Amino acid sequence: MSTSILGLGTALPEHIFSLDDAITFSNDLICRDERERRLLRTMFRKSTVATRRTCVPHGVAYEWIERGSPPSSSPGPTTKQRMALYAEQARPLATAASARAMDAAGIAADEITHLVTVSCTGFDAPGVDIHLFDELGLRNTTERLHIGFMGCHGAINGLRAARGLAAADPKARVLLCVVELCSLHFKFQWDPELMLGNALFADGAAAVIVGQTQADDEPIYELRDTGSCLMDDSRETITWNIGDSGFDMSLSNRVPGLIIEHLKPWMSAWLDSNGHSIETIKSWAVHPGGPKILDAVEESLGLGPEALTNSRAILSEYGNMSSPTVLFVLERFLRQDAAGPCVLLGFGPGLIAEAALLE
Repeated sequence: MSTSILGLGTALPEHIFSLDDAITFSNDLICRDERERRLLRTMFRKSTVATRRTCVPHGVAYEWIERGSPPSSSPGPTTKQRMALYAEQARPLATAASARAMDAAGIAADEITHLVTVSCTGFDAPGVDIHLFDELGLRNTTERLHIGFMGCHGAINGLRAARGLAAADPKARVLLCVVELCSLHFKFQWDPELMLGNALFADGAAAVIVGQTQADDEPIYELRDTGSCLMDDSRETITWNIGDSGFDMSLSNRVPGLIIEHLKPWMSAWLDSNGHSIETIKSWAVHPGGPKILDAVEESLGLGPEALTNSRAILSEYGNMSSPTVLFVLERFLRQDAAGPCVLLGFGPGLIAEAALLE
């Protein structure tokens, strides 16, 4: 039997920020002079994020401004305050995505044998996993695994774990739920190294059902293999650390060059070990970490101009939601009834590339 993705669901917060909203909001909170406002506008527009979803209502966010006047004089809420919002907002978003994945797979709650949760933007225990037990009606004996703080490629790490659990038990039905609230870590003080996170990141959740294919299943894709590559001389190029006022993300301008240099040799060898080549892959579901990262993937792999259209569209419409984003890209391919095989690809702290081969 093959291990397959049997259902997929996504969910988004209700609050929408347009590009103009995001620029105005950031000017009010952060910028101290016209030079900073000009640089911020340029950074936000170059991000190519036209709209994004956030769990933080405009009104609550502007209450934070009043704590720091004039702009940049306060770092905003403490990490403890941000984690309280994570506990409140992540749970319903995860529940909605999980329920949609179960519906898509035709799987009832009492059929779920394992629950894998993924998140790098919050900590809460008992948290999202126990909330899913309560809201979805999972059995109390459902086995749990949490994958935390791995960054934007976390969904692929989650798929690797789900694949292993399903391979060990032919009857397993694994619910993988990925939820991120990146907007909680908005930076309230001007710092050019941290502003890119403000320009790119957003909130969202996605979930899949994974299991060995049974006679009455209608699988979306076979989960053929996963692969991982830690790139040389890259340890400090993407970092994600816990600060006193939220989590701090840094992204070096070396990342695109490292991808251009190292991605193709590894990807070619990994695909070859699975009987494929770059040329035989029909769909590339690449995590849109930012426009320069997508450009680097395209250049390194020699992809055509249309290959990453869905990745760029998701970035424009929803922003970089961290780990769930690659599953939003996959969902877009599914809606288009796109041909396989498909490669899921994401990057995270390290610099590490993670991939999954779907057939």
